[in-house]
Amino acid sequence: MPFLNTIPPRALDRTTAPPVSPRERWLVLAALTLASMAAIVVSARHHAWLFYGDAEAHLHIARRIFDSHRPGLSQLGSVWLPLPHLLLAPFAAITPWWRSGFAAVLPSALCYLAAALGLYRLARIWIHPLPALFALAFFALNPNLLYLQTTAMTEPLFLAELVWSVLLLVRWHSSLDDPPAACLRIGALHLWPLTLTLIAAAWTRYDGWILGFGIWLWMALALHRRRALFQRRFILASFALLAAPLLWMLYNAIYFGDGLDFMRGPYSAAAIEARTSHGMVPPHPGWHNPWISALFFWHASTGDAFARSFVGWLLLLLSLFGLFVVLRMVRRARNTPRRAALAATLLLWFPLPFYAYSVAWGSVPIFLPDWWPHSFYNTRYGMEMLPAFAFTLGVAADWLLARLAEARPSSHPSAQLRAVAPQTGTLVAAMACLFLANTGQMIAQHPLVYVEATRNFAARGAYTQTLAAALARLHALDPDALTLVETSDFPSIIPLAGLTYRQTLNESDYLYFRAALAAPASHVAIILAFDGDAVADAVRAHPQDLRLLARFAAPGQPDSALYVSTLSPLAHAVLSTAPR
Repeated sequence: MPFLNTIPPRALDRTTAPPVSPRERWLVLAALTLASMAAIVVSARHHAWLFYGDAEAHLHIARRIFDSHRPGLSQLGSVWLPLPHLLLAPFAAITPWWRSGFAAVLPSALCYLAAALGLYRLARIWIHPLPALFALAFFALNPNLLYLQTTAMTEPLFLAELVWSVLLLVRWHSSLDDPPAACLRIGALHLWPLTLTLIAAAWTRYDGWILGFGIWLWMALALHRRRALFQRRFILASFALLAAPLLWMLYNAIYFGDGLDFMRGPYSAAAIEARTSHGMVPPHPGWHNPWISALFFWHASTGDAFARSFVGWLLLLLSLFGLFVVLRMVRRARNTPRRAALAATLLLWFPLPFYAYSVAWGSVPIFLPDWWPHSFYNTRYGMEMLPAFAFTLGVAADWLLARLAEARPSSHPSAQLRAVAPQTGTLVAAMACLFLANTGQMIAQHPLVYVEATRNFAARGAYTQTLAAALARLHALDPDALTLVETSDFPSIIPLAGLTYRQTLNESDYLYFRAALAAPASHVAIILAFDGDAVADAVRAHPQDLRLLARFAAPGQPDSALYVSTLSPLAHAVLSTAPR
């Protein structure tokens, strides 16, 4: 584009930006900590830690690693990748924290801090402190991210891994500016941290598999150009990176009998889509259409990051302008490691093509209230574009400040500084107002991800609490009673009832669960069955010695029924009041 030819030479020139000082890092960390704590307090006041059903499920998986009849790695399940649950497990071991949802707050908040600090350090490689602070503020004050970092959702963790992967890749590429003998040695200092970060991403979300391959290919091409592709360190790192998805497939094969159970098993995204679409073709607007899928993801991304107002549109245009600035500078820095290092920041935009494909063919639809079918589903996926928007906004701010510094040439530097200073102050104040207005308007308009969470909770919250209260009353009569129940769809019933998973027989203890389904009355005292689940089928097939206590129903939720075994010691205490 012609106007990009006006980019001044000092824009994105690292030599003109001072390095990050320890004092600067501590001030940034202190500000981020205050923002995180404020969001935690607000979320606690609204009891919002467990609004998302997926947040409940993540804590459920983390808890059952040790709170089950067959504790161990098999409790990680076959679909969701293991790292988030392994990180949550020590906190979920504290029973009050698990029941309240606070178990997720500390690890998620630490991931938020890591992601924000990583983004700031990435921006400071290329731009000056003030525009880097703008990029940080846009990222760290995003209301959707501030909410997610109080929950067990995986977005804060993956954003930290995405940002640090790009940051370490940029540093690795920058080391290739050194003499040949030194560059490989210095690059090795970043190689293993980068490899470990990519392994962590590959064990967090399936997006990480594509991110890891893309970064590995990027590095392989850079080394090939220097005839250093077969150096021992890189080969070892390549095998370590390849092992991450292979180990997950091996785990699926050992525990679930199919190395691809996460793709085609009964709890996979494809199976869930088949069950919930009820045979509709297409099941969602982006089905087998990458262009529509990209449009839905882009709309979700901009809705997650920008206010639906003139301020939001202006910031979006500034972010896109910053992207063009980066592209222009990449073109200018021809055939140098600096060019590859700057181009590596474009990997922050990889979620856009990834989700265009995933929504179209990966059974992960996105629904938005503005477009058919006018509902909320997976709007949080758009959060993965937040680092890209924030970084390029910082670049755009740096470009504007650099242009302003060159706008009034003068023979004397002090005279030029006096002429430009008022304009610089005005621009800085205007940018700060834009960022604060964007955050304030997003809060006033209700953040998209938070609204989806509240809708999610409203659909099942009261129903879950009613069922939990019924279970709690029964267990108060006999604390040793076992309950047969499937916990995947309503995992919060057990903690809300004041129980642990060892007081249940559920689908995660497969062998015990299958035995109980064959003869419910002789294995457990209490049965909670939901229409269409395996427990309801078992009750219909083996109704002997079972007495119905109550039925429950809620709009949009499967009906449920509570039974007691007449063979259990609990029976005589409740049968006198049970419906006949």
